[in-house]
Amino acid sequence: MGVVTVSATFGCGGAEIAPAVAERLGLPFHDRVIPAQVALRLGVPVEEAEAADESVVRGLWRVVASLGSMPDPVGGVLPDAGVPDERAFRLQTERVVTDIADGAGGVVLGRAAAMVLRDRPDALHVRLDGPPERRLAAAVAHLGRPADEVRRELQAADRARAAYVRHYHRCDPAEARHYHLVVDSTAFDHDLVVDLVVAAARARGISGGPAAGA
Repeated sequence: MGVVTVSATFGCGGAEIAPAVAERLGLPFHDRVIPAQVALRLGVPVEEAEAADESVVRGLWRVVASLGSMPDPVGGVLPDAGVPDERAFRLQTERVVTDIADGAGGVVLGRAAAMVLRDRPDALHVRLDGPPERRLAAAVAHLGRPADEVRRELQAADRARAAYVRHYHRCDPAEARHYHLVVDSTAFDHDLVVDLVVAAARARGISGGPAAGA
């Protein structure tokens, strides 16, 4: 079994690559199910958990906005009175991610999972990144929206995700030291990126049932 965490910046194809990795490894893919489990544990509507979910840009801005604007020593932000509610969502999300790793395993996209599971020997941590302009071009092609509009969304997502990880985990999510494998997924075909991640996972003994396309 084991778990693969995928951290993907905006425009790097994480939403396509991560589930393809899960299918190839015969592991469950965990994305939308995570806020549903968080909602169940907190006794709130799923929509509220989704709005606070780390992988959703609007939820990230809600988290960041609630933290105040005073910088902390590592470039994040210091909390104000709004933090406890957001912290509850964050803590339950981390518990769900840990339960996934302790159970059947799988592929987890986002949720700062590489930081949550950083010390586990049965995990592979993957970072998908690329130069901003290539990420922008890929996102524009995928979304079919004006470049200026997509650029604003990209910049907002980058800032919000970095602030989230810096505040809650006191580190820079872009640093390679947090990952076993860092790939510029804007420079390669996504099928090749999937191959690289799957090979790395199998090298660490991570797999599920019969793998598709093996």
